[in-house]
Amino acid sequence: MRQYLKTAHPLLIGGIVGLLTIVLWRLGIWQPLEYLAYNQMALLRQRLFRPVWSEAITVIAIDEASLQQYGQFPWPRRRYTQLLQQLAPALPAAVGFDLLFAEPTADDPALAEAIALSGNVVLAVGGDYNGQPIAIVPQLAEAAASSGHIYNRSDLDAITRRFALYLGQYPSLGVSLLQVYQQSLENTVTLPPQAGNPIQATVPNIPPPLASGDDYWMWMNWIGPAQTIATYSFADVVSGKVAPNTFRNKIVLIGPTATGLDPLYTPFHQNPPTAGVYLHAAVMDNLLQQRRLHRLEGPLVALELVTIALLLAWGCRQQAPRRRLWVVLAAIGGTWIVTFLLFAGANLWLPIAAPIGTLLFTWMGLQLWEQYERQWLFSLFSKYISPEMTDLIWQRRSELLQSGQVQAQEMVVTVLFLDIRGFTSIAENIAPRLLLDWLNTYLEMMTDCIMDHGGMVDKYIGDAVMAVFGVPFPRTQSVEIQRDARQAIEAAISIHERLGPLNEMFQKQGKPQVEVGIGVHTGLVVAGSLGGERRLNYSVLGDTVNIAARLEAMNKEVAVGNPYNILVTGETLTCIHDYYIARPVNNFKLRGREQATLVFAILGRRHLSQFQGAKPQP
Repeated sequence: MRQYLKTAHPLLIGGIVGLLTIVLWRLGIWQPLEYLAYNQMALLRQRLFRPVWSEAITVIAIDEASLQQYGQFPWPRRRYTQLLQQLAPALPAAVGFDLLFAEPTADDPALAEAIALSGNVVLAVGGDYNGQPIAIVPQLAEAAASSGHIYNRSDLDAITRRFALYLGQYPSLGVSLLQVYQQSLENTVTLPPQAGNPIQATVPNIPPPLASGDDYWMWMNWIGPAQTIATYSFADVVSGKVAPNTFRNKIVLIGPTATGLDPLYTPFHQNPPTAGVYLHAAVMDNLLQQRRLHRLEGPLVALELVTIALLLAWGCRQQAPRRRLWVVLAAIGGTWIVTFLLFAGANLWLPIAAPIGTLLFTWMGLQLWEQYERQWLFSLFSKYISPEMTDLIWQRRSELLQSGQVQAQEMVVTVLFLDIRGFTSIAENIAPRLLLDWLNTYLEMMTDCIMDHGGMVDKYIGDAVMAVFGVPFPRTQSVEIQRDARQAIEAAISIHERLGPLNEMFQKQGKPQVEVGIGVHTGLVVAGSLGGERRLNYSVLGDTVNIAARLEAMNKEVAVGNPYNILVTGETLTCIHDYYIARPVNNFKLRGREQATLVFAILGRRHLSQFQGAKPQP
C-alpha cells in the first residue's frame, strides 16, 4: 500500500476525491450549504438586477386591516360572496381561493351561486396529517371551474424551495388557475390599433402532468420579496376603494396574510415569514414568465464533480504550495461567479457547495500527497546529503521522479572511498561497546566533511565510507563535473586535516588512533533507487565505483610521497589539476580492467586562497 501511494499520480488523487464528494452529495451532506448558497444568491440577484413579479398576478389579502374591520378569522362565507360580487364587473381572468371550504355552512348556496356566475373560480384542496385530501363542500366544488391542491413541503431550514405542480394527476392551485387563465385568454379577442384581424394574447407555459402519475416537483425561483406582488386589502376591495379595472384580465389570488395565519418562509422572508398565498403567486409567476428554476441533477452532477477534481489535480500537479493555493482560490471564485451568472441570467442552478468542497478536498488531497512524497523523498536522501541539497532536490523533483519513483539515470560523478587502516586488528583489541562508540565518533566526522562539501554519503560498509559528488541531477556542463571533483578532493583533504584533532582526543581517551586511505575517481555511473518496498536506498552503480574502491586499497602500497593518503585517477586529475598539486604514482592494472590506470597522489593545494571562504554548490 505504501508503495502504491508513493507512486500515486495526481489524477488518481483527483479521482478519489471526486468519488468521495459524489458519495457526500448522495448522502445529502452538502445540502445545508446548498440551501445557504441559494438564499444568498437570490438576495444578491435581487439587489443587483431588481427583477419584478408578473403584472398578471394580484393578491387580495386577508390582512390585519381586514381583520380589524370584519372580526376574527375565519369569517362567514358571505364575506367571500361579497368579494366575488364586487369583482364581477372587473372581469378578472381567474380567481383562486387559498382557503379551505371543507365544512358546509348556511352561506354556501349564495357563495356557490356567486362562484358559478363568475365561471373562473378555483378552490383549494387541502390534506390531512395522513396525506389524504380534504374534500371541498360538494355544492361549492360543483360550482367552481376547477380545484387545486395547496400542499407545501418545506426544506429542513423551513424555507420552501420546491413545490409539487402535480400530486399524481392532481394539479396544484397555481396550475389550475393558469389553466383557467389560459382558457380566458384564448377566449379573449383584442383588436390591434391598425388591423382588422384579431390576435390572441400570449398563454402561459403549463407543464403537463407526468404520464406515470408520479409527483411533478418544480424548483422555485424566488426573485424578490413576495410583498412586491400587487397586493390589495380584502376590506378595501369589498368596500370599493380599489378601482375595478385593477383586476381586469388578471389572476386574482385570495388568501390570509395577517401574522400567524399561514406562514411561509422564503430566502427573503425568514424572520418574520410571509404568507402562504404568495407561494402560489410565485409558482404562477415562474410558469408565466418561463423562469422556473432548472437544476443540474443526477449523473450530470457526478460528472461535474469528478471533472472538477481531475482538472484541478492535473493543473496543480507541479505547482508550488502557495501558487496552488491561489489557483484553488481562483477556481472557487470562478465557480461562484459562473454559478451566480447562470442563476441570475439563465435560471439555471448548478450545485455550488459540492464543487467548492471538491476543490478544497482536492487541494487538501494534493497537499497530503505532496507531503507524503516529500517525506518519502527526504527519507531517501536527507541522511546522506546536506539540507541545502535536500531542498534543491524537492524543488527540482520533476527532473528526478517519474510516476512517484526515482528514475535511473546515467551521469558523470566523482566517487570517494575511504577506509580505516588496520581496522580488523583494532576491532579485536577493543570491547564491542567501546568500538561502536569510537567508530561512530569517527564516522560522524567523516560524514560532516563530505556533506559540508556537497557530497552524498552513499553507504557505510563497516568502517568504510562511500561518498558521491554530483548526484542526484546529471551534470550537463564540464565545469560542473570539474567542480564536483574539486569538492571531493577538498572533502578528502578536510578529512585528513580533522583527523589530527580527532586522534588527539582519542589518545587522551585511551582509544586507538585512526589512519585512513582515500580513493577518488571521476566517471560514468547509473544512479537510482535500489531495494524493495520494505527497504529502499538511493545509490550509484558502475565501474567508477569499483575503481574508487580499489584506489582506496592501493594506499597501503603507496606509503612514500602520499601525505594525505589520497589517490586519484587521471580522469579526476584532469578536473582538478589547476587547483591541486599531484604526482604520478605508477600505472596500475586494476583487477577487472584490461588497460592500466594512471594513478596520482595528491600533495596539496596550489593556492589556498582559492578555497578560503568558498562554499560548495549543489
